[in-house]
Amino acid sequence: MRHMQALLIFLDIVVIYISRLNIGVAVVAMTKAESTNPDFPEFDWSEKQISYILSSFYWGYVCTQFLGGALSKHFGAKITMGLATFFSAILSAVTPVSVTWGGWQAFCAIRVVQGIFQGLLFPCVHAHLAKWSPLEERNRLGALSHTGIECGTVLALGITGVIASGPMGWPGISYISAGLCFGWCILWFIFAASNPTESRFATDSEKSYIETSLEHADDFHKKQIPIPWKAIWLSVPFNAFLITRCAEGWGLTTLQAQIPSYLNGVLGMEIKSNALFSALPFLAMWVMSYVYVIAADILQRKQILSLSAIRKTINSCAYWIPAAGLIAIGFLDADNKPLAIALMTISVGVNSGATIGSLLNTIDLSPNHAGILMGINNTIANFMPLISPLVVGVIVTDSSNRTEWQIVFAVSAVVFFLGNIVYLIWGSTAQQPWDAEDYLLPKDAETCSKENQAPSEDNPKTTIPTLGTITSNKSNAGKTD
Repeated sequence: MRHMQALLIFLDIVVIYISRLNIGVAVVAMTKAESTNPDFPEFDWSEKQISYILSSFYWGYVCTQFLGGALSKHFGAKITMGLATFFSAILSAVTPVSVTWGGWQAFCAIRVVQGIFQGLLFPCVHAHLAKWSPLEERNRLGALSHTGIECGTVLALGITGVIASGPMGWPGISYISAGLCFGWCILWFIFAASNPTESRFATDSEKSYIETSLEHADDFHKKQIPIPWKAIWLSVPFNAFLITRCAEGWGLTTLQAQIPSYLNGVLGMEIKSNALFSALPFLAMWVMSYVYVIAADILQRKQILSLSAIRKTINSCAYWIPAAGLIAIGFLDADNKPLAIALMTISVGVNSGATIGSLLNTIDLSPNHAGILMGINNTIANFMPLISPLVVGVIVTDSSNRTEWQIVFAVSAVVFFLGNIVYLIWGSTAQQPWDAEDYLLPKDAETCSKENQAPSEDNPKTTIPTLGTITSNKSNAGKTD
């Protein structure tokens, strides 16, 4: 059932990304009916109004990241994720009627509210994975779940145009997106459980295996663990993680959004109108994500590298290779178009390692507060894709000027490089002392002294057991993480 939870998370990410990213094709079909199916209404929207529609989702999305972690903590991931996806599906289903009635303003309103609901999901995903993933399977289950991002992106780019050109026209994009989300909700409410002990289908041996691996107390899932806000914000490893993820947001935005603009302005290539070129980088990300999963699994299972070394090595590849790719692309001219496409595809594909490299680090640092940490991260890091295009707009005044683009790419390369340096120096996979369920409870002086000892990579968790609370497994004696 732990594999079923990972599959359900993967499928949820796929369907919500389809409903999120179908907007690019949908707007074209709605404003240029002759390009798809002319039997459906066409809207006369200005470029400014279209820009509002395209960005409106993220107005709501950045507002509920933190709330998602808190709701998951209080109500469980099953309820929070299920309802968030369900209401997102309803909004997709009513989009065609609402837009016909209220125009682009209604479209914006629906997308804002849809962003609010989908903003709850990723903090829940991390909280759910933290409760279902044994330590030795954390990389595998977490990374496989997140490959839904690339899969959903590729499918959104690939099928929405086909739907819009078919008999259902542009309304079919919303209806099919809604149907996929509703179908997922049925599977989720049948097979999902907020933790292993609540699952109707997990065997006792699997429950014991997961709970023992995570060193959970018998009554752990019945407790509401206080959130150590001060300790979280003063945590050096968490702040290193936060800086690293902000660097990822900035750099990835440049890779995915600005390189096509550069190739069009300087090299005369129209990437965005070519479905193959648009999907190619995401196909590369999807394929490479499985390469990273297999490599990390082998390295961890055979104990070739520690978890910390695995994360930092993969993250270095995911950040520094694209940084070099950005610099190289800035020196290509119109005679090197195939090489430019290859470098863009490789850079975006290699960057998919950031999931294993740093994104799953929230679960390492604090399984008990993983949803909260992810909520904080997504709230702050999602401002990077909003800020970086504004910086590009200041630097690039002539889209055909290679020198101005080289400055943009150099800035992003430096951000990538320094972000990973911070992670290499201050990042950690050690479970933090403030993750303990009794961290905020009064302790005697001796206990406080022991718990305040800094955890190390070789000894990632310092646990002070209480009578009858910590489950043990003698068969694991002598084994290391």
